[in-house]
Amino acid sequence: MFKVQELREIIKLVDASSIEEFVYENDGAKIKLKKSNGVVTEVITPKKEAAAPVAQEAVAQTAPVQAPVAQPVQVAAPSTEEAPKTTSTADESLHKITSPMVGTFYQAPSPDAPPYVKVGDKVSDETIVCIVEAMKLFNEIEAEVKGEIVEILVKDGQLVEYGQPLFLVKPE
Repeated sequence: MFKVQELREIIKLVDASSIEEFVYENDGAKIKLKKSNGVVTEVITPKKEAAAPVAQEAVAQTAPVQAPVAQPVQVAAPSTEEAPKTTSTADESLHKITSPMVGTFYQAPSPDAPPYVKVGDKVSDETIVCIVEAMKLFNEIEAEVKGEIVEILVKDGQLVEYGQPLFLVKPE
């Protein structure tokens, strides 16, 4: 499996390059990185067969990577389907609380605890509204606006993208 430092280095290399998509397979694991709107999205999936030698050379040679890995890119694509599910019925006067990172959305500090906020709750700019977990780090997300929660746009445990709207708030 991949180490956190290896993942970070791969993400930095792909982000700094002109590559749009990158796939790397090693020891039965597969990582897929795809840029969209300048943001690197990662998908890690286990693989049943041995890693291809072409993919192992991909880290050192970022320019030729795009052509050899074009076929495997579409294998892992279905796991990112939840990201585009955002509500377009948002009133322009509503403030969107967005995710500051790619990760997993949690409404409560633990599974048996009540959610941080519900629809109709009043929040201040420092009110914690949720947690986004990224690489085993739990990041508390603050409302950054004073108002009332009008809608929760994502489900508990859902994967979220950088900049994805999480809540709609009616500012006071």
